[in-house]
Amino acid sequence: MPTVDDVFTELRQVYDPEIPVNIVDLGLVYDVKLEDRTCNIKMTLTSQACPEARSIPEVVKRRVVEIEGIELCQVEIVWEPTWTPQRISPNGRRILGLPEDEQS
Repeated sequence: MPTVDDVFTELRQVYDPEIPVNIVDLGLVYDVKLEDRTCNIKMTLTSQACPEARSIPEVVKRRVVEIEGIELCQVEIVWEPTWTPQRISPNGRRILGLPEDEQS
C-alpha cells in the first residue's frame, strides 16, 4: 500500500524547469491525500504567469502513477495561500544560496 511519504519521495523528482529546486523543497505542494488507488494533490506554482503551468502538473501525474498501488493522480492548482519565498525549505534555500532565515 503506497504512503504519503512515497508520494513526496516521487514529487522530489519533479522540478520547475526554471529553478534548480524540486517542487517539494520550493514549497509548491500544499496537500497530498491517498484514497484507495487515487492520489489527490493540491499544489500551486510560483506565479499565475508560470510558463510551465500546464507541464508541471502533467509531470506530477506521470510520476505519481508510477508508484505501485496508485492508478490515478489528480492535481488541483490552487492560488490560496499565495506562494512566497518563505515556503522554500532549508534545503531549497541552500541550493539557491539564500539565507535559511530569509523573510522575503
